[in-house]
Amino acid sequence: MRAVRLESTESPPTFQQIREPVHGPGEVLIDVAACGLNFADLLMMKGQYQERPALPATLGMEIAGTIRAISPDVTGFHVGQRVAAFTGQGGLAEMATCPAARCIALPDNMPMTEASGFLVAYGTSHLALRHRASLQPNETLVVLGAAGGVGLTAVETAAQMGARVVAVARGVEKLKIAEQAGASVCLDSDTTDLRSALKDMGGVDVVYDAIGEPMASAALHALRPEGRFLAIGFAGGTVPRFPANILLVKNLTVIGLYWGGYLNFAPKALTDSLQELLSWYAQGRIKPHISHVLPFDQVFEGFELLRNRKSTGKIVISLRDGA
Repeated sequence: MRAVRLESTESPPTFQQIREPVHGPGEVLIDVAACGLNFADLLMMKGQYQERPALPATLGMEIAGTIRAISPDVTGFHVGQRVAAFTGQGGLAEMATCPAARCIALPDNMPMTEASGFLVAYGTSHLALRHRASLQPNETLVVLGAAGGVGLTAVETAAQMGARVVAVARGVEKLKIAEQAGASVCLDSDTTDLRSALKDMGGVDVVYDAIGEPMASAALHALRPEGRFLAIGFAGGTVPRFPANILLVKNLTVIGLYWGGYLNFAPKALTDSLQELLSWYAQGRIKPHISHVLPFDQVFEGFELLRNRKSTGKIVISLRDGA
């Protein structure tokens, strides 16, 4: 079958013909219809991601498709069922294996393209805001990188939770998308003195940071007493440092969130979060924003869009017609 393989962190991934995967105990084999791209894919290419698969490896962290085969010890799923799955790797291929525990059944009205970009982005934001930061109605949340894959879902999720959302992104067009997702205030990161602007509006209760420096420090100083700073990612390339004296004087809390880690130590928290999100989707309360759906042949163009921040929301690779 055809797959996107990474042979070395010193060279770019390529298309290769590899053997079809074989599912083992507790696993299912999925005909991949679509695969969502993530910033983590770019980090994995450079060997900079938290989890480093043995090379060579097939890229692609989250997929949607149809179960082709199933292990005899798996219950709750059946051949032909439509599912989304967090594979961690292996998704950019015509078929993929995955532990059944990482699969979730899809609503009948959910297209594969939307499902393939749903789990990581929405799961990250919901788990961060609900479980880690305990965001409350009427609190003020600032989202750094508000038009990106996870940032836009943070805007949407927080708005559904009753918070006042301040969206920070680059350019008018990206801010329009954040406003449509539920942002009450939109700030252009290219033209705004972020620290002053946030302080002028009375400060914020929670920071959702998917970018890193220099915006992270500006937002940190605008936190109100007992504020929470969610460290989600570092798409800007510079990991922030938190001065302990500021944390102490203002009684601040810095909270890390690695969504995939919950699969290992608290999978129920992750599963409960996704079930609530899918119920919101079924009710029409949230709607995934996908700026690009590209055919499999254009996957490397998708990575370039992601790398150069030319997308909003998610980029999805379609591997099958009609996905």
